[in-house]
Order: sequence, then C-alpha cells, then structure tokens
Amino acid sequence: MADITFEVPYSFDASPRTVWDELIDWKGHEEWIPLTRVDVEPGDPTAVGAEFTAWTGIGPASLADRMRVRRCDWDGATSSGNCEVEKLGPILRGTAGFIVEPGRSGGWADLVWFEKVSVRYVPQFLAPIVGAIGAAGFKQGMRWLDKLITGRRPA
Repeated sequence: MADITFEVPYSFDASPRTVWDELIDWKGHEEWIPLTRVDVEPGDPTAVGAEFTAWTGIGPASLADRMRVRRCDWDGATSSGNCEVEKLGPILRGTAGFIVEPGRSGGWADLVWFEKVSVRYVPQFLAPIVGAIGAAGFKQGMRWLDKLITGRRPA
C-alpha cells in the first residue's frame, strides 16, 4: 500500500464563491474531471456525513472512490471555504479536500486542493510517481474548471 500526499494550488479568474459553488457540486465534477461520473446520495450533499462516489475510468476498468463529507464550511464574511472528505475505500483511503480564499496571486480566488491517501495494491516505491500523476491530473482539472467557469460568466 502506497501513502501519497500532494497539494495543488491554483488561482482562478472568478470569485471565491463561484469557485466554491462549483467545487461543492459533486455531480458537476463530471464536467471537468475526465472519464469521471459521480453518484451522490440523497439529501444535502455537503452536510457532514453525506456520501458520494466518483467513478473514474471506462466501464469495468473504473476506480470507485467512495467519500464521506467530514466538513464543508463557507464563511461569507471572509469569502473563504474549507471542505474535507474521508476516502472510504476499497482502493483509496484517507482524506482529500480543498480550501478556497480570496486571491493573493493575481487571480480572484486562490484554491489549494489536497490529498493524503493510501492506495491499495500500489507498492510504496511507486508513491512519488503516483503522487506526481495525481497532482498533474488535478492541476489539469483546475484548468478545465477555470475555463468552464469563465465560459459561464456573462461577457
């Protein structure tokens, strides 16, 4: 089992609330994470204890990423939010999430996406490679999300 940790910072050309709303729309992740479909349990999807599953891949070669919300808090006074989910297995276990804040580096909103997971069936010596691939994938996802948000904004 490989222990993998990474962070992906990204600056969006959108307001923090707009970015937050896109990120907490679990089903909406299908629009900007390639080869992914998301099943969301009934109820408030951001409530502590809410569960959802992201399926990434094609058909029987899909990886089920089962998750449960640990916290998902938006602070309107500071225009910032913090969301963390628990990875429930069977392949991925650990935590993941994101922090959205007003931009400091030229964008309107700054994001940090984080993952701290154990990956079953992957030997530890491959952890740096798997982590780099995971981080690169999320970085590309953030680019696609930024384009999606920008395309939705009125001119």
